[in-house]
Amino acid sequence: MENLKKMAGIKAAEYVKDGMVVGLGTGSTAYYFVEEIGRRIKEEGLQITAVTTSSVTSKQAEGLNIPLKSIDQVDVVDVTVDGADEVDSQFNGIKGGGGALLMEKVVATPSKEYIWVVDESKLVEKLGAFKLPVEVVQYGAEQVFRRFERAGYKPSFREKDSQRFVTDMQNFIIDLALDVIEDPIAFGQELDHVVGVVEHGLFNQMVDKVIVAGRDGVQILTSTKAK
Repeated sequence: MENLKKMAGIKAAEYVKDGMVVGLGTGSTAYYFVEEIGRRIKEEGLQITAVTTSSVTSKQAEGLNIPLKSIDQVDVVDVTVDGADEVDSQFNGIKGGGGALLMEKVVATPSKEYIWVVDESKLVEKLGAFKLPVEVVQYGAEQVFRRFERAGYKPSFREKDSQRFVTDMQNFIIDLALDVIEDPIAFGQELDHVVGVVEHGLFNQMVDKVIVAGRDGVQILTSTKAK
């Protein structure tokens, strides 16, 4: 599996050219993309500026001497490469397994080209088997939790080291065990209107390309959005 992730990450790095502003994703597959960008800077003299989607990725990039700027210091991002936890046949996805969904969506939104790198196990017919992360402000989080409970969404607060997990933006994450999301777009819109929800892990019709590494090699899927 690690080899497949590495293949996808290295393939994605081919889309990065000199002079670009590049969004560096978070997660186990995006890790290899960041490593490859670092190698190209060191060995090939690649010249880029990067913005990151989490403190974890920032630390990795700094260790590789990748020049960084804040997302607020750039107008647009030429290309962002990130992972995904699930991708359906309509190019909707669930992200946020690593807890960075808010920053990931902030960087993805101004990106001219948005690419996901995944292994083939992440491709699904319908989203929902992977728990849907919802980032909520700490104040009133229990109210939001109970609302989700009443709706039958089987919520659970994400924890780390027996404490509630706190995101880089100092919020909590409530994971929803939905099993199947029949209409991701409608459900995303519903969550957008819940007071206390900062962002959710449904990345609907945002991605341009999905680079999939499988046992038969690397496959590049292009969404209708990009055509």
